[in-house]
Amino acid sequence: MKSNSLRRAGGLPALAVLLLCGSLLGACDSKNESRTVGQKIDDAVAKSERKSEELKGDARAAGKEVRDAATNVADSAAAKTRDMAITTQVNAQLARDTSLSALSINVDTNNGQVVLRGTAPNSAAHERATALAKAVEGVTQVDNQLTLKPAP
Repeated sequence: MKSNSLRRAGGLPALAVLLLCGSLLGACDSKNESRTVGQKIDDAVAKSERKSEELKGDARAAGKEVRDAATNVADSAAAKTRDMAITTQVNAQLARDTSLSALSINVDTNNGQVVLRGTAPNSAAHERATALAKAVEGVTQVDNQLTLKPAP
């Protein structure tokens, strides 16, 4: 299949011209006059093949770097999406609790680790906020930094 596409693109005639030019230039080299034109062509072909393999290796390495970067971006986006879902679910749990106000509690999530900031009306509500956050799927740790509201 590759040879058909090369023929259609004019690749084989162009390669032949390059090899011919290379051999003619090589024939002009006074240092290697003892070598035959065939030997010079063979050397030029071998050199071209080595360079081609080198370029293939470079292309493979570049392709791997691009794939790795794309994977990292996708993984990062997936992690951020999971964290946003956890934050939303923790906020929903806090809003359902009558003694906790989701509006006075800030929920931040990073890699499944939840941080609660704000105020709780009492120590029981403070502990309940931790338990509610821990119950959400995907939460790996809860750092409860809630402070107790001062008594009026």
